[in-house]
Amino acid sequence: MRQVVLDTETTGLDPKQGHRIIEIGCVELFNRQITGQTFHFYLQPDRAIDPDAIKVHGITNEFLLDKPHFSEIANQFLKFIENAELIIHNAPFDVGFLNAELKLWNPEQLPIDKTNQILDTLVLARRWYPGQKNNLDALCKRFNINNTQRQLHGALLDAQILAEVYLAMTGGQVVLLAQPDSAQHIKNTEVRRIDKNRSRLLIIMPTAEELALHEQRLATIDKKSGGQCVWLQQNSQQVH
Repeated sequence: MRQVVLDTETTGLDPKQGHRIIEIGCVELFNRQITGQTFHFYLQPDRAIDPDAIKVHGITNEFLLDKPHFSEIANQFLKFIENAELIIHNAPFDVGFLNAELKLWNPEQLPIDKTNQILDTLVLARRWYPGQKNNLDALCKRFNINNTQRQLHGALLDAQILAEVYLAMTGGQVVLLAQPDSAQHIKNTEVRRIDKNRSRLLIIMPTAEELALHEQRLATIDKKSGGQCVWLQQNSQQVH
């Protein structure tokens, strides 16, 4: 299952008032593993950034003068998120801005919430921790995730932190795959043929107790992920 953790920074709070995206950051997950693949651009909004917004993310008008417009990276962005579930904290905010940018770029382009499934981690956090603070900093503290480098908001940094928070919230990341070194090693490794005359492998079947514990674990993952447990979905497809 491919997922993309996404965050944006903007010139202000409301795209209906003409505010624009000035930074997009995306982090790829594949089968609940951070792959190292990212998508990141600062963007020229063709308008001034609200002073209050600058206090939040620290991005200035001068810094963006030579940056590309959204229209120049739109195709790359859509390609990166193609066929992926989008994981966003407070999704309506980012989705609203993305849809506004896409409409300006191409009036015929479908809204992003029509082309991609979206999981809002803020909704999940509020469901599981009602009455508590559920902003990104609070979740980092709750799951013991280091965010000391987050002095200001930044789209790519926040997406990277949110990826760790999401995995911690929904059961964790087991193994890191697709690291550059290991990927190159696999690519250069020769294929070894198995001796057809080898002794038969011993198959050890799980006990009833082990199967029950396995089912309990899957149920926990399914609950924490809002019904997104891949293994249960695959089992359901096999049954049908």
